[in-house]
Amino acid sequence: MQSIADTKEAIKIFNSNKSKNLRFLLEERFNWMNKFINDDETGVEFGSGAGFTKYFIKNKNFKMSDLSDDDHLDFKKVDAQATKFSDNSFNYVIASNMIHHIPYPIKFFREMNRILKPNGKLIIFESYCSIFFQLVTIIMKHEGFDFTKDVWDEKNPKSDEKNAWAGNVAVPHLVFDDKKIFERNLGKLFSIEFEELTECFIFLNSGGVTSKTWHIPLPLFLLKTLNFIDKFLVKVLPSIFCMGRRMVLRKRSV
Repeated sequence: MQSIADTKEAIKIFNSNKSKNLRFLLEERFNWMNKFINDDETGVEFGSGAGFTKYFIKNKNFKMSDLSDDDHLDFKKVDAQATKFSDNSFNYVIASNMIHHIPYPIKFFREMNRILKPNGKLIIFESYCSIFFQLVTIIMKHEGFDFTKDVWDEKNPKSDEKNAWAGNVAVPHLVFDDKKIFERNLGKLFSIEFEELTECFIFLNSGGVTSKTWHIPLPLFLLKTLNFIDKFLVKVLPSIFCMGRRMVLRKRSV
């Protein structure tokens, strides 16, 4: 595996890649979000990275932000735990595979509640740290997982504060799995409107999003077949095979 920390290089590789695998994966990760976004709404993504989201979100008022200062971003050097946006600024926020990189998740959720308009939506795609995902993480040594962290603690970081690429893929489990704990810590800020588990082999055989991995290029009909197999495995044995989680949180008035 070769890591791609240079977002310009990642964009170049994506645009020049003849393999349909990665584009199919990203379509699965982002197209569903459009169902929760109206044409007249305004929204922003945090942790946009290389900015692949813009290829799939149909809303014309969609903006991108990141900690970096890359040219393709609409808002640069933005810390999602403490933004400079005004209260009630956006109808929706997209957070794709970035919550598990945030040192203090509770600060992030409070900030999202602040900048979202009443009844605003926090649209999330996150990792699902199944047994299979844990094995892949160990082998690839790209990120880590630690289920012992207290994700509600505001003093001890859940990931490396000095490395934005560092991540703890166990964080989404610790935040979302136990609904009673979620309600106790975030229930006054958000309600869960939608949740769906997804992904396994279409991710593993994608060729990598922020890393380059070996894969077998497949035609579209085989990618659809593989995705069908994924859906079956994720439904029957999520704790073993599932690698992704789709969620929509609805802002509650505080």
